[in-house]
Amino acid sequence: MVAGQLAARGIKDERVLAAMEKVPRHLFTAPEYAEMAYDDMALPLGDGQTISQPYMVAVMTELLALRGGEKVLEVGTGSGYQAAVLAELAAEVYTVEYRPELAERAKRKLDGLGYGNIRSMAADGSAGWPEGAPYQGILVTAAAPDVPPPLIEQLDEGGRLVIPLGSRGSQRLLMAVKRQGRLVKEYHTFCVFVPLLGQYGWPDSGE
Repeated sequence: MVAGQLAARGIKDERVLAAMEKVPRHLFTAPEYAEMAYDDMALPLGDGQTISQPYMVAVMTELLALRGGEKVLEVGTGSGYQAAVLAELAAEVYTVEYRPELAERAKRKLDGLGYGNIRSMAADGSAGWPEGAPYQGILVTAAAPDVPPPLIEQLDEGGRLVIPLGSRGSQRLLMAVKRQGRLVKEYHTFCVFVPLLGQYGWPDSGE
């Protein structure tokens, strides 16, 4: 996976490649999809949620440009896989999941794997996690119509935010750096993520 899907497609950050080689992705997939865990695709988690394609995880993580001492906020815990990758690269990871059952499942998995630098909770992730702010990196693993204002507030000066922006059906990946309280934006690849639900995302229609 790392050589054929990531390095071969332009992922250059050696720390990101090493983290993704270390984290056992098959442990974060649904059991019926374990044999496909290292294929280049997103996989269902149930309830309309997915574990992201490995390449997209690598792209988003590389855009954060983590060096090891950062405190990072992840919005959308999902399976916990992305949080585990971030935990290999940052000092602290705060991760928020909208769906309580997913949050609990991911917490059990991450605790079982010994990730002591991850804090997690079930809440409206579009509002961030104010108590842990400021964050040097914020990564959102769900699609939003615009950047939620609380995330801008909670991002440290000079910090990086990575988020898919667009409609429910199609988005483009944004990497933004906070400079003098404002976001300096840079757009990257097109992508498709599940919608970010909550006050500053999309309304929860029960899907």
